[in-house]
Amino acid sequence: MARPARILGVLVALAVAAAIVGCVLAATRTRAQWSPKQSAAYLDKREQYWREWPQAATDHGTFCVSCHTAMPYAFARPALRSISTQPSSPAPEEAALLENVRKRVRIWDETKPYYESMPEQSRGTEAVLNALILAVHDSEAGKLSPETRAAFDILWKHQRATGADKGAWAWILFDNEPWEAMDSPYYGATQAAVAVGIAPENYAVSTEAAPHVAALRDYLRREASAQTPLNRVNLLWASIQLPSLLTADEQQAIVKEIRERQQADGGWSTSTFMNGWKREDGTPQITHSDGYATGLATLTLEMLGSSDNSESVARGLAWLSKNQGRWEGQWDAYSLNKRRHNPYSTVARFMDDSATAYAVLALTAVERAPKLDPPAPAVAPAK
Repeated sequence: MARPARILGVLVALAVAAAIVGCVLAATRTRAQWSPKQSAAYLDKREQYWREWPQAATDHGTFCVSCHTAMPYAFARPALRSISTQPSSPAPEEAALLENVRKRVRIWDETKPYYESMPEQSRGTEAVLNALILAVHDSEAGKLSPETRAAFDILWKHQRATGADKGAWAWILFDNEPWEAMDSPYYGATQAAVAVGIAPENYAVSTEAAPHVAALRDYLRREASAQTPLNRVNLLWASIQLPSLLTADEQQAIVKEIRERQQADGGWSTSTFMNGWKREDGTPQITHSDGYATGLATLTLEMLGSSDNSESVARGLAWLSKNQGRWEGQWDAYSLNKRRHNPYSTVARFMDDSATAYAVLALTAVERAPKLDPPAPAVAPAK
């Protein structure tokens, strides 16, 4: 007879494989209904717009990196390239973003903060985003570049060493959800954890990183219960990238929150993750499904790889495949802070930029996942 532990291991492996197969089938069905080419064109156009927008300009011929457009773009554009049948180098806008970040890192001590009226918050925010964007790029190559190591050195320099926010970073606060409000330093810390987790060469356990990662982990765990559900979704994503950040039970508690908020059409609404956040103009929040929440929730459940989540993932992927913009290739999302009367205005499109990036990440996740070897058959011990 096979040993119980070995049987259990095989059953677990088969369950995970079944979940992956289910997601692959769902992804295969949806690929015929959405256009990666249109997604790439939309994202490139928006990144170019952001780079050339006068309000994004900073000193030394550089531009600031945004949570809504540039950072998600840095994740999504390589994902689109990775599923192409024709290997390609970074798109021109992707290359321009990378060079901008590298330049800001190289001349860090010479540059001005994004907002001179809030230097500490600007530096903390930029330090996280720079390290994250460069880590995403280096994760493809499997090797840390000198600029990425320098970006992490800057990141740790700006990590708070004392006080209630020990382990986190000062963050830009404009009372705007979901990335610039009073709870956004926690969001920033989850993104720092993602950066460390995806950095190649086992950087997270390196001598220079380990004590800072420990402080970051302590902060994220300590403050988790006080966060909005949306911040906890980002925590779950970070915990997948940085093992031991959460226990399996803690992960499942967040999964339960996500699945409870899935809507009848298979999508999720960002506003339902916000604990009753009110718009400043008094208009009601939009509660129907949107691309940002659906992309992020689906992506996170996919990456956990549990068969228990396969139905929710399939429904999320189906919603995403059906709701790509026909003409521009984007997914829509909506401001949590005020009603945008012109949905095509510069500021209104910021939420669409994030929605499109996370939709792409969810729709391409299965195809980008490493191929697993089939589980070895159970072997009876020799008698």
